[in-house]
Amino acid sequence: MPETQAKAQENESAVETARELVRYEATDGVAVLTLSDPPANTYTYEMMQQLDRRVLAARMDESVHVIVITGDGEKFFSAGANIKMLSEVTPVFKYFFCLHANETLSRLEQTPKLVIAAVNGHCVGGGLEIALAADIRLARKGAGKMGLPEVSLGVLPGTGGTQRLARVVGKSRAIELMASGELFDFERGAELGLVNQVLESESAADFLEQVLAYARRFTAPEKAALAVGRIKRSVQTGAEIPFESALALERELQQQLFQSDDAREGLDAYVERRKPVFKGR
Repeated sequence: MPETQAKAQENESAVETARELVRYEATDGVAVLTLSDPPANTYTYEMMQQLDRRVLAARMDESVHVIVITGDGEKFFSAGANIKMLSEVTPVFKYFFCLHANETLSRLEQTPKLVIAAVNGHCVGGGLEIALAADIRLARKGAGKMGLPEVSLGVLPGTGGTQRLARVVGKSRAIELMASGELFDFERGAELGLVNQVLESESAADFLEQVLAYARRFTAPEKAALAVGRIKRSVQTGAEIPFESALALERELQQQLFQSDDAREGLDAYVERRKPVFKGR
């Protein structure tokens, strides 16, 4: 094992304590996970470990109905994996690093709570792969470029990029975008279906506030957050399994909702001709 890799692993706990690479804030039913390693918010094994834990924290927090993931600062959502780190470790470490990143993003994708990527700046390589694991992507107008340019490094997008991009834009378009390594603006991303909305804002802080206002639309008491989460789970999981199995999953999730307080409130409010007040349970 190279000395640099051994040292990195030995000092992992110390680095973890010294640096908060993924900030976590939860309020009004929304948990905000901020990738924070300026200048480009590139991720290392340490950052991905912290992201994994923050995803689990948001999943287990019953007061959290929506997860927002964004980047620190005004220039980058994330530029992807830290290339310097990758250049210093063995191929075996690289493999397990990518495996853990895949597991983390799958956990984010499968958590039955709506996940919104607030793309505040450049979103390229592994940064776009993180955003692709979200359910909805909102981008700040004029704030940067997006794309999967890994081919320029002689590798492929190895954190789910080849698979998720193809599922969003189709196989032929995905191959073209990744084989060319093209970078494009967020408006082009919206045309391709990679971005749900491009928002105009005066600053990164203003953009985040717009995203949070959007996120709160899916929280209690306005919205039945449990139903939103189960819709997400039914689509994300159901799209990857045989149709009959997906229908069975849909029925099971519906049965869970039928037993919830929010379903009773929604049905009662409809009969009583009043606006429902949901509690997220």
